[in-house]
Amino acid sequence: MKPVNAVGFIVLGLFGLYTLEFGVVGILPMVMERFAVSTSHAGLLMGMFALTVAALGPGLVLLSSRLHHKKILVVSLSVFTLSSLFSGFTHDFNVLLTCRMIAAVFHPMFYTAALASAIALYPPERSAHAVSRAVIGTTLGLILGVPAMTWFAYTFSYEAAWLFCAGLCFLAGLGLLMLLPPSAPRELLSHSEQLSILRKPALWLNLTAAIFIFTALFSVYSYASEYLQRQVGLSPHAVGLLLVVFGIGGIVSNLWLGRLLDSHLVRTTFLQPLALAIAYLLLYTLASPWLPGMTLIMLVWGAAHTCGLVSSQVWLSSVSREAPDFATSLFITAANIGVLLGSSAGGWAINRLGLTGAVWSGVVFCVLAMLMVAIKVVIYGSRLEVQVARVSAT
Repeated sequence: MKPVNAVGFIVLGLFGLYTLEFGVVGILPMVMERFAVSTSHAGLLMGMFALTVAALGPGLVLLSSRLHHKKILVVSLSVFTLSSLFSGFTHDFNVLLTCRMIAAVFHPMFYTAALASAIALYPPERSAHAVSRAVIGTTLGLILGVPAMTWFAYTFSYEAAWLFCAGLCFLAGLGLLMLLPPSAPRELLSHSEQLSILRKPALWLNLTAAIFIFTALFSVYSYASEYLQRQVGLSPHAVGLLLVVFGIGGIVSNLWLGRLLDSHLVRTTFLQPLALAIAYLLLYTLASPWLPGMTLIMLVWGAAHTCGLVSSQVWLSSVSREAPDFATSLFITAANIGVLLGSSAGGWAINRLGLTGAVWSGVVFCVLAMLMVAIKVVIYGSRLEVQVARVSAT
């Protein structure tokens, strides 16, 4: 088999990881009943996961930078598999929370190694294309992981949902163990050399833009099911189908986004928040129980949403080519900060404006993201190398 075939298992691994992280959202009622905890207490399963990733990500990636990417991928997927198995069969909430936090520790190292390995499997000029292909797994986990876990839980059992997640991670680890080429020797940067990118003002501008993009994404997506049911008036079954449509829109957008980023990085990164804001305004003004119309809105929303996952990653990489792995860990931290801020900002807006407040929160942060990209371009100009950092080895 060609080495590039390993990308499929990288995608599967990312799918498994993000199903592990976000799939619990769909089975929170089961968690509350099984462990006799409140909604806010059950919410720790998401909050503590994101907080662990955000707090420890850069340091862990820095410490593991001398390890081979293939070893990191296989070991991490083994941890995700065991975490899922213990999560499914424990009856102690603290054990469940601990399992998720242990998995969260390996999240940034796995994500960084996954993207670096995917990039290394393609020619350097197709690096953004490689990122967009790998991030399909992230999209699947974010969009399809929740309904998949929910379906397994309510069709079979709580344990079956976690077995599904464990199976994804196990198969991905086995596939990468067999198909991913051995790591090539690489020039290792010292820790001080990697940390030196933190002295670049352009990096902080791009990090801030990434935080705003993710805040905009999760201001609305965190409350998507509730909005579609209570505000739009759709049935739970219809909402489940539309979330699948949302995911399809995201996957389709990934098929061509990489080429746009390779050739028009600045323009694509600037227009993504605008497209997302337009999708939110369509959701606010045109959403109705009429499924054909909602299908179109969800396709547009899904495409704009997923473009943000990839464009913010490549945008950050454009100013940190000398330390790509560490830069990816910074992106993961920014993304998880955005997830926390987005869910908090959306909830705050809903408490004051009703469910439509989440939409307006998303629009505000879209504008802020565009503003940060514009400031970066005004200060540094638009003549940027669009090629993502070459990864010297896997």
